[in-house]
Amino acid sequence: MTTLELLEKAKAAKKELAIADTKKKNDALFAMADALIKHTDDILAANAADMKAAKGLISDVMLDRLALSEERIKGMAEGIRLVAELPDPVGKLIRSAIRPNGIEIRKVLVPMGVIAIIYESRPNVTSDAAALAVKAGSACVLRCGKEAHESACAIVKAMKEGLSVASVTEDAIGLVEDTTHQSANELMTARGYVDLLIPRGGKNLIRRCVDNAKVPVLETGTGICHIYVDRAADQEMALNILENAKCSRPSVCNAAEVCLVHKDIAEEFLPKLKKRLTDDRSSNKKTPVELRLDEEAQSVISGTPAGENDFDTEFLDYILAVHVVKDTDEAISHIAQHSTGHSEAIITADDDAAECFVNRVDSAAVYVNASTRFTDGGEFGLGCEMGISTQKLHARGPLGLEELCTFKYVICGNGQIR
Repeated sequence: MTTLELLEKAKAAKKELAIADTKKKNDALFAMADALIKHTDDILAANAADMKAAKGLISDVMLDRLALSEERIKGMAEGIRLVAELPDPVGKLIRSAIRPNGIEIRKVLVPMGVIAIIYESRPNVTSDAAALAVKAGSACVLRCGKEAHESACAIVKAMKEGLSVASVTEDAIGLVEDTTHQSANELMTARGYVDLLIPRGGKNLIRRCVDNAKVPVLETGTGICHIYVDRAADQEMALNILENAKCSRPSVCNAAEVCLVHKDIAEEFLPKLKKRLTDDRSSNKKTPVELRLDEEAQSVISGTPAGENDFDTEFLDYILAVHVVKDTDEAISHIAQHSTGHSEAIITADDDAAECFVNRVDSAAVYVNASTRFTDGGEFGLGCEMGISTQKLHARGPLGLEELCTFKYVICGNGQIR
């Protein structure tokens, strides 16, 4: 099926979804989740083929993003069920007012229509995106990277079976067959078909969509996430948070990429950081973190000298850039200069420093004494997410159900004229 044919089917399907009631959509979601579990073996076989083809061509951490397991498929199914259990955003009253002439004006959420998602090598995005779109009353067109295509095909096939069981059109979910740049360009320029395009992936993909799209784009951002260890930090807490933020899944956008350390504690804290993230992990047969150090940090501990671009790089790997700052103001200034506006954290027991950081750091998620790894739709109670928006118009942060809707005004009168 060509991309245009897929878009035509989605455009037709959006009319059915827009008027589907909550029960019908939820029944479809529960059936989609059940179908994923039912077809676990088929999905794992497809994923094994993707993994075999990608081995040696992408890094180990990227292979981890691509890999599925029975447990991960259960997690995907659970994510769909969580979305089903969330309140239906469609028809939600945002506000209402009665004008002096008696006219009532209501602002209500309505479906977006057709949502297209271009994403890379993360098969779970396939189910997350489909679930959110269906619950939000929209059709979705999925275009994944070639590394994950077999996995995505198996996942979509299962979810379509679930839609059919619930008597919802299977065209509510479509997967683009072509994984070349041509199909991405077709989605970017599909005026009259695509109501919203969401790119989810690396900076090159996102930039290409933002620069070339002729349809509305909701920009998701790369994550150069910072953790600032203040002089008043509980240092053991800081080490725990840094190890979690860097090492639990280094290949995701909410992983920490930069550690900023207050100069007053640098000589005490940096050796602890090296011991925890590099030496201890190596001794315990875990992947050690490569520390890329500015000049002041190098004077305290050994590591790789930071290069010109290391504070502007989303490593997505076991690499952490380290910079010593003189105070909270300098930490905030550094973040303003180098951040992508995703997630930043301060570790401190100083309430004034925390308040200053929260008020002045301009990112989608700002943390006090917690890991940046919580910037996630599931962790935020959204069920799952379509991505993390780092722009400011329409939506910011994890994209959940309400962020995938638009709104319209409903005006009720009793014969008023102007």
